[in-house]
Amino acid sequence: MKRKALAALLAGIMAASMLAGCGSNKEASSGSDTKTENTDTAGSTDDVDFSGEDPQLEKKIKILTIWAEDNDNGIILNKICEDYKNNVNPNFDWEYEMVSSDNLQQKIATLTASNDLPDIFAYEAGAPLKKLIDADKLVNISEELEKIGVMDKLDESAVTLMKGLSGTDDLYDLPLGLNVEGFWYNKALFEQAGCEVPATWDEFEEVLEKLSAAGIQPITTGGADKWPATRLINAYAVRTMGNDVMTKTANGELDYTDEGLVAAADKISEWAEKGYFGEGVTTVDTGTADTMLTTGKAAILYTGSWYTQVLTDESQNPAGEDGIGFFNIPVADESVSSATSYSMNCGNILALDKSKYDEGTAWFLKYFCENIGNVAMEELGSIKGYTYDVSVDDMDPYTKLVLDELDKATEGFAWWEAKMDSETSKVAQDNVQTLLNGDMTGEEYMQSIQDVYDMNSK
Repeated sequence: MKRKALAALLAGIMAASMLAGCGSNKEASSGSDTKTENTDTAGSTDDVDFSGEDPQLEKKIKILTIWAEDNDNGIILNKICEDYKNNVNPNFDWEYEMVSSDNLQQKIATLTASNDLPDIFAYEAGAPLKKLIDADKLVNISEELEKIGVMDKLDESAVTLMKGLSGTDDLYDLPLGLNVEGFWYNKALFEQAGCEVPATWDEFEEVLEKLSAAGIQPITTGGADKWPATRLINAYAVRTMGNDVMTKTANGELDYTDEGLVAAADKISEWAEKGYFGEGVTTVDTGTADTMLTTGKAAILYTGSWYTQVLTDESQNPAGEDGIGFFNIPVADESVSSATSYSMNCGNILALDKSKYDEGTAWFLKYFCENIGNVAMEELGSIKGYTYDVSVDDMDPYTKLVLDELDKATEGFAWWEAKMDSETSKVAQDNVQTLLNGDMTGEEYMQSIQDVYDMNSK
């Protein structure tokens, strides 16, 4: 499917996302001492002509992220900074700081309160970002990219998705992914157990039973990181209740304690009780779960297309370039949620501090948007939500697989916590471990979410 068509469908899907939030911790404070002069800081680029050569202005920026310099997006960000300094502007420099994802929102809250946000920083889309937008702390990306002349370098689908999550007409963040989510599977283990790729949820349950009977761990998840497990609840809830089920709960049209949502929570509890996740599911982190699939210790893993960064690395994927396959969440009822609807997201995002934004930052931003698409493809074989000119023929099989899945998509839906406020999201993630350990029923789990939602709605 063409990108414009995907952008159009995402516009409708995300229209109800005004309350969106994917944070797992407390939302960033807007700061009680917001300075009014922030409102026109970005205007300093109004009279700049960005059509010519880079003027090589002296500029040092600070970048705050959740990725190590030698891992994931950290590789891409530092590569772009190095290339910009070496090939374009020798007077450019940067400081790179990493903070744990668990501490990101608190770190940004502290920096916001002291009016000392980094020039560029990773953050979470939805409600956490909206707080900073409302406090007038962020650069209006739409306006600036139009001035610079590189708005066309962003993928329309990513732009539509992020605007929908923020509930804004303009864009205030930069994507670091355009991902579809679903189940990745080890082909050798499927063959060993005599399994076919399931198309329906009933077939999926049969595959899990068959793998277990063959002495193969059917599925793994990063229970220690919590969010991968809640993705599984979401998968069942959407397929049995519809793509908009979590929008309805966020808008108060449906209770979190609805029997359909309780059944979804009970489903992964049932899988844990049957031993489908193996031993110690809540102690397995995401990296370990990733490795369990490629090394044949588990047959199925639910994750997003960012997983190609593992699959395209020979040192991390002993299964080889054709050893791992992908299937979308199996359907329960096509009339409820179709086989061509996918869970989609743009990953963590980048935002720019409005008070520090100037012409020097703008020239770097121009280079960033012009080059990140190709750098991501070349360095990690991943799609980041930007245009690229890497030929399909030159792509590795796993990246091509992701593009094929994106082309199949006719509808999209967000993840479990996408439309929850951060307090509700935190409870949803923290208590999923208790659910997996059998110390909480599906009903109790969903009630805990409803309780926080009710408290925050007063």
